[in-house]
Amino acid sequence: MALLTVASFILYAQHVNMMVRLELIRRAKKNMKMKFAFLLGMALLLSSALFAQAPSMEPTVVQGPMTDKEVISELKQSGAATLQKDVEKRGVAFEMDAEIEKKLRKAKATDQLIQAITAAGPKERANAAKAATQASGMVMISPEESAEFKALQTELDPDKAIALTEAFAQKHPQSNVLTYAFAFEANAYEMKGDVAKVVELGERSVTLKKDNVMSLLMLAYAIPTPQYITLHQADEEKVLTKAEAYVHDATVAIDDLKKQASETDEQFAKRKNGYLAEIHSDMGMVHLDRAQLGLMGLDKEELAKSEKEYRLAVANLERPDPTVYYRLGEACRLQGETDAAIAAFTKASEIGQGAVKQYAEQQIELLKKAKK
Repeated sequence: MALLTVASFILYAQHVNMMVRLELIRRAKKNMKMKFAFLLGMALLLSSALFAQAPSMEPTVVQGPMTDKEVISELKQSGAATLQKDVEKRGVAFEMDAEIEKKLRKAKATDQLIQAITAAGPKERANAAKAATQASGMVMISPEESAEFKALQTELDPDKAIALTEAFAQKHPQSNVLTYAFAFEANAYEMKGDVAKVVELGERSVTLKKDNVMSLLMLAYAIPTPQYITLHQADEEKVLTKAEAYVHDATVAIDDLKKQASETDEQFAKRKNGYLAEIHSDMGMVHLDRAQLGLMGLDKEELAKSEKEYRLAVANLERPDPTVYYRLGEACRLQGETDAAIAAFTKASEIGQGAVKQYAEQQIELLKKAKK
């Protein structure tokens, strides 16, 4: 087989690299769907333990809060000790005021009992429930909000999901779960292939909750993609800086995640490691994009940073993404690290399919010829 000349090799390599980039843009929608399926799965996991419903007004079979007449009557008949147990168990349906306290004192209520009854009032119980909910990492929503949120969360038709979210936002503008509703709307726009709206809705989401992991992961991934960069070529450096900021915020939010009640320590650690791998991959893409912005050619420092991030992205994962290995190969090839590039492209070829596998094999062939 005849050897390629240096000039022909460079021209052919540039042609293949351009074809790869065009193919990656064409495949961006499919890749984003795979990514967002992962994020959607995370959201569904979180939502199963994230939302605590506010008490419903529907009748129940258990005894409700005690009235002031019930409290005074039981105090007289059963004594302070029995009443305090019932008050702590059932709560009371009234707020303590001077008149009720006067009646209780007359019925021989102690200071301790007065304090217990005060703490069992509607406002104090609501505040205690809210504090407990926040401490557990959950948010409180009404039964009506819960039903409407579940509807938009599980809607498979993107247009219907968008309409449901907009209706939810208009009806519940102060809802504690509006940030998550916008995240699901972003997912719906991703299904439609509208990456600009994905970023817009993701940013609306994190404006409401700056540590919303789902939305931060969406933004960190979507902004450096070929689709979005193509829309903002004039401000590419500014856009990449924004993506890097979201990567940082996502890293902090992931570090602060709480373990779900159904998770073991090992499962929780594995889940966080998976999220961090995604973040390293996103940061690798940021550095790879930046490396090509230099006026004097490729920025080798940015390429080195990209390689480091991609290696972290595939480390210790059972099923690494083949596109991450492909981009790792690109980072190594552009630095002149031929053997490392061949190794990365080989891994992409082994675990990848379709265009990624095809172009990885072409890169391997080119690099092996270049070594000769």
